[in-house]
Amino acid sequence: MEKKKFDVVIIGAGPGGYVAAIKAAQNGKSVALVEKSFLGGTCLNVGCIPTKALLANASVMHKIKMAGEYGIETGPVSVNYLKMKTRKDAVVESVRNSLGGLLKANKITVFSGKAEFQSPTEIKVVGEENCILLAENVVIATGSQPLDIPAFPCDHTRILNSTSVLELTQLPKTMAIIGGGYIGCEFATLFAELGVEVTILEALPSILALQGKTVADVMTKAYQKQGVNVQTDVFVEGIDHEGDGVSIKLKDKEPVKADLALVAVGRKINSQGLSLEKAGVQVGPKGEILVNEKMETNVTGIYAIGDVTGKFLLAHVASHQGLIAVSNILGEEMHMHYNAVPAVIFTTPEIATVGMTEEEAKEKGYNIKVGKFPFSALGKSVATLDTEGFAEVITDRATGQILGAQVVGHEASTLIAEMTLAINNELTADCVFDTIHAHPTVAEAWMEAALLANETPIHWPPTRKK
Repeated sequence: MEKKKFDVVIIGAGPGGYVAAIKAAQNGKSVALVEKSFLGGTCLNVGCIPTKALLANASVMHKIKMAGEYGIETGPVSVNYLKMKTRKDAVVESVRNSLGGLLKANKITVFSGKAEFQSPTEIKVVGEENCILLAENVVIATGSQPLDIPAFPCDHTRILNSTSVLELTQLPKTMAIIGGGYIGCEFATLFAELGVEVTILEALPSILALQGKTVADVMTKAYQKQGVNVQTDVFVEGIDHEGDGVSIKLKDKEPVKADLALVAVGRKINSQGLSLEKAGVQVGPKGEILVNEKMETNVTGIYAIGDVTGKFLLAHVASHQGLIAVSNILGEEMHMHYNAVPAVIFTTPEIATVGMTEEEAKEKGYNIKVGKFPFSALGKSVATLDTEGFAEVITDRATGQILGAQVVGHEASTLIAEMTLAINNELTADCVFDTIHAHPTVAEAWMEAALLANETPIHWPPTRKK
């Protein structure tokens, strides 16, 4: 095989890999980017972008249902799901083509094929072009894929996962979603808004357990209003084909029947097939590649970023890890911190969190103060009929430092940026309420929540002092 030498070889062209490639190239490094599937990885092709394209349709439907409250009379409304799916595919293709152009503009050499280590500095690529890539620095960014459960494996016809469900061209009448985490809840919102009868089956005591009790309780009530059947503390033992649908067997409970089942119980790390043993790279019990705060593996010159590290399975974390890894390759020492990682769930209402939940802060020994301001008391939200939800700030009672924040409601995905900046820079509550917030905006909710945490509310009744 022909050998080709580069300064940096990056395996995987998802949001971690391609960002790392661009940073390295812009700093004068010759870069090879290897991708066995499509540019953009999971996020662009079967994750963030296609799901948000479909959820945009659900958002429009949600507003149409409320049209009468705005004084707008509508006629009969129907859903053309095939057209929605076609639009989703067009969005993905457009963004993917733009990414290809961006990589070309940065003079990054893209290899389409499967990568496999031959040694710490040699990588064999088998695909459109078979060759050996040589480099002193390698970044592994191979991501993850939906987890398949042996007791009820996906057949991608009636038992779907988060990838195959994106290929539906018509809506079922009923759908059972196994898993009440962020993936399952986003799909529950999508299909429920479009008229599908949805049941969520969650093994834990609540949905969205990682987001804390406050968020979980609010979202459970929201689903009840939307007609979504949420069942918690249920254990799925198997899924059988029955007639034209499926029958989901539950431990000690009656089976749940539906047209389709969507399995959304987690993701599996993609570290197999890379021949990591030939490079001497260590992995953890779940196949995660072990890295330090500089994104270095145990082998000098080999880095890993994104889902394959098993840290935070989020596209924006992968991108930031990519910047950290390349900075260290360039000799600019940088460390990865995870204290201010925003997470967004595109449900109705939207959910966004950053930093610690109230429970986590207490577990770490903080004496906390919590300021929680409802959108129902916010002028802009009342004016636009977006009153569902709240903004919550968690602070350290001794210092006023902001430890965490949660927001549930309209535009939560945008609102969380302010608190991410605050936590990343170790700001206090007074930094927020001393900042002038434009009126009328939903961002004022942070100012009001910070004032509540300071026990000096303006647009909320004061706490009576004894």
